[in-house]
Amino acid sequence: MGPSPFRAVYTAKMSAKTCLATLGVLFLVACGVAAGEKPRLQFDRTISREVLEDYLSRAITMMDLCTGKGDVDDNIRMLKNIGARFAGRTLYLWGGEKRLEGHLKKARQIVPKVRKVLPDLILQGCVFEIVTREVDAVSIPEHVFKAFGMPVEKRNFRYDAMIFDKGIFHNKWGREASVPDISKRETQMWFFHLATCYIDAGMEAIHFGQVALIGRNDPERKHWWDVLSRVRKHAAQHARRHLILLDAHTPSGGPVIDGKLLFDFHSFPLRIKEVKGQPQKGVLEKGFNDSIYGRSRGGVTPSGWTCESLPYLVELDNWASSGRGGQSGIPYWTWGYDEIDWFAHQPEGYRNEWLRYASKWVRENDPNGFFQMPGSRILHDPVGNRHWYYANMTSTFSEGFNQEDTIKAVWSNQP
Repeated sequence: MGPSPFRAVYTAKMSAKTCLATLGVLFLVACGVAAGEKPRLQFDRTISREVLEDYLSRAITMMDLCTGKGDVDDNIRMLKNIGARFAGRTLYLWGGEKRLEGHLKKARQIVPKVRKVLPDLILQGCVFEIVTREVDAVSIPEHVFKAFGMPVEKRNFRYDAMIFDKGIFHNKWGREASVPDISKRETQMWFFHLATCYIDAGMEAIHFGQVALIGRNDPERKHWWDVLSRVRKHAAQHARRHLILLDAHTPSGGPVIDGKLLFDFHSFPLRIKEVKGQPQKGVLEKGFNDSIYGRSRGGVTPSGWTCESLPYLVELDNWASSGRGGQSGIPYWTWGYDEIDWFAHQPEGYRNEWLRYASKWVRENDPNGFFQMPGSRILHDPVGNRHWYYANMTSTFSEGFNQEDTIKAVWSNQP
């Protein structure tokens, strides 16, 4: 007995309805507003400029968030309250490679807590311009050898095989703490290992520090391209949205290889200029020192879209204490402090005023730039007995510097 005419008509009607429903869903997804999803925060495998900028427009530095620094619960509360979308420097090492597994263990506990409250938030890890003798104690996983097409063997990483020849940058960060050379295969393996560990722990962005310093022997950035390509391949298989957003400090405006951009976005310190005759006052200025304003280079991005100038973040950076806090005229220091220390030493009212000023100034002077708010960052020149800056409200966290409401207000007044 053949199929009934009624069933055939019914099936045809249902197929038409299904097609229309499917087209409707596809349209909503394309617009980033599928059921239950927030508009313009969705991406998978690639990211559009519009979505990337929506994340960068709500970026905040949260140093060590995922290693448990400060009050984790209050930090998550603050991020939710202010509407953060991108949290920078949450997981990293600065030397001390023996701590890697401990950091990863903490991150695996904290990341799910963050995601439960802020499911769209991008968490960033960092691979910095330092390697120490402690790396000799870290074993090389099997997958690292395989990723580089090398025979698998049982051994640890080798500090001496990562550092520059002829003593270049040796002990730059202290005894047996040197700058790794990206042209060395051992460095490439180490960076790949760190990056894949961070991706597997839940990071969706990685900052690679001073790319030019590490790449002194890689002027065409071919070794960098190779390493980052391997990292991206791992992310395509293991990251929750099959994408890792990569950036670095780019004093030259950013590496471009045959028209293709090496990074998904650029980043750099703010470069705050002292105002003569007005102690402690700082301003931003195009062309001051090596500031990036108006200089972020363009090309074809890793996600495939083309731009004349790649979007970038500028941040209140930290590096060290000059030992001359409060003094003027020290190149690259603001009134004798690194940037976050200068900021933290200001009165609360001026801190709040300056956040409003800097956020507005960056957007008005270069629409490709975004000011990354300070949320959690180390202080090398302590403020009283406080060695860490937190933006949290003091009413919820006694060590907070009370910029939370200002950050929320600034972000509430922009798209």
